[in-house]
Amino acid sequence: MLPRFIHSDAFRAPQFAAAALLIVYLLQCVWLVRVRPLQASVPDSDPHSDEALRIYQGLKQWRGGPIAGTPESLRSEAVTGLPSAGRAGHLRVRDGYDQDRSPLYYLVAAAPLLVRPGSWLPESFGPFVAASPYLFFGVMLGASLWYVTRRLYGNAGGYIALALYCFSPAMIVNAAGAQSLGEMGAVWGAFGTVFTAIAVAHTLYAPREVVFWNWRRILLLGLSLALAAGNQFSLVVLALVILPLMFWVAPVRPRSVLIIWITAIAVAVVMLFAAYFFEPTLFWRGMLHARWIDFEPAAFGMSVSYRNAVQTIFVSSPPLMLALPVALITYFGWKRTRYFGNTAPLLIAALFVVLALGAPNFPGQGFHLTMLVFLFVFVSGVFADLLETRLSVLVTAGLCGLLGTSAIWNLYQLARLR
Repeated sequence: MLPRFIHSDAFRAPQFAAAALLIVYLLQCVWLVRVRPLQASVPDSDPHSDEALRIYQGLKQWRGGPIAGTPESLRSEAVTGLPSAGRAGHLRVRDGYDQDRSPLYYLVAAAPLLVRPGSWLPESFGPFVAASPYLFFGVMLGASLWYVTRRLYGNAGGYIALALYCFSPAMIVNAAGAQSLGEMGAVWGAFGTVFTAIAVAHTLYAPREVVFWNWRRILLLGLSLALAAGNQFSLVVLALVILPLMFWVAPVRPRSVLIIWITAIAVAVVMLFAAYFFEPTLFWRGMLHARWIDFEPAAFGMSVSYRNAVQTIFVSSPPLMLALPVALITYFGWKRTRYFGNTAPLLIAALFVVLALGAPNFPGQGFHLTMLVFLFVFVSGVFADLLETRLSVLVTAGLCGLLGTSAIWNLYQLARLR
């Protein structure tokens, strides 16, 4: 598969341009990792950070210790030197179980340290080692975004979405691990869940056997869902979201849709079970203690919640301050743009807006990041349609000015951090 991908007929100018943008994105993340205050070099830095906690627990599990996020692993400060489970940053615990994340979250964080012998303590590993899983997720999410938007909207849509992504402060900060809770894996899993479900539903128009023909896509769908829900339990809502999407795409074969959906769910459950190292009792109790949905109804009646949501969107990606209103006005005012490729990401983004409003604290951050990626897809699709009109020259000039200014400003802000 890889030789076919890099063949001259498959890897041409658009792919090189996308790769160049992703390299710029990675360099921004690496720069931020380099200039952020390092725990190893700051004497008064907090060794009890969320990062240290998830690495410690994950590494203990990898090395045969207790399962991360369970009572035996969430011990008191007197025993481990870590903060008490109830006071450990954003960790929410009930009866000794992490309510928001499975052990997968901790195992991913600690995986790079498996090749480094010695202590788990923060001073024993560099910032690049700790950030490497999220740098990987960030690059892969950008590549996935490019692939999907290019398939949906052509090269123009792919470039717009990837430019929005690569110079988004939120996507850079979260991939670099600076001031983040390690949400990039959950966001990549959520994005993959939605668009893999759509892709597998499209194949059902071919008269082939359901499961055997689609087994690769079904495994990928299950893996994506496990990655999303394993890093943030509340993202399991995607399991319910993708079913009507698949029926929408392939109404001609509802039984096949249901079989694929059930099979993918089973794959995801097995993968989550594997994250508990196949301990059935801990897995069952972990699922019982998980917060699958988190709503604070009072938040929907407070204007500050809506102001914070809008502010978060625009701070996370300043170009959306102009691009999103234009895209929404165009979508609702021009019938041509109201097709599945634009409507689906808009509906998913709207769903995550609602979920984020209902969870103003954690897990709202994961909802906001996931919403942002789907807004990139929606905006790129509408502007790709506008580029096919008589106003293409004006739209091109506006996009180049907006995205170019955003990129320059972003690079300038990063340079100031040295």
